[in-house]
Amino acid sequence: MIEPNQHDAFVVKQKFSLVVNEYDIELPEGDQVAFVRQKPFAFKEELRFTPDRGIDRTLLTMKARSRFDPTATYDVKGPDGATVGIVRKAFGASLLRSTWVLESPEGTEIATARERKLWVALVRRAVGFVPYIGSVADWLPIPYDFVFFKGEQELAHFRRRRGSLRDTYDLDLSQDPGRTLDRRLVLAVAVGLDALQAR
Repeated sequence: MIEPNQHDAFVVKQKFSLVVNEYDIELPEGDQVAFVRQKPFAFKEELRFTPDRGIDRTLLTMKARSRFDPTATYDVKGPDGATVGIVRKAFGASLLRSTWVLESPEGTEIATARERKLWVALVRRAVGFVPYIGSVADWLPIPYDFVFFKGEQELAHFRRRRGSLRDTYDLDLSQDPGRTLDRRLVLAVAVGLDALQAR
């Protein structure tokens, strides 16, 4: 089994599925890190990470605290049920561009994930309101890129690959050589940016 905290680069691939969102998380070389499945018809949004499809062993879960919550707070927990961290949508900031706050298990802010370019975020939102086009906006080649910050310091980049038929993202944490960010928490956020925002 691959330990995420020993690596700085990952690839997140959405799989073709008609019912729920499913993802493969791999190293750039292709080694499997985890398989992720969104729980179908759940009262509260939940993502479950396992070593691979068909292996019923939980590595990580990301679960909403409440069904109706504008701040969209999620608890990320390890296989023993211990909290790895907390992820919360910054509602006000997200009106212009999607912004998520990563917190320690105690609730202390440790990083922020924010859409990379404001103008791209605004264009993406505007396209969603255009008749006929809005319903297929996710198929348009509009970048969906995020930067993870600790204060003003950039720690990670999450970029959607251009020209891919399915959502594929590159996650680069090489700007965090001291590995101050728990890679498990960052991977949970990375999958959530696609799955929980109806990408």
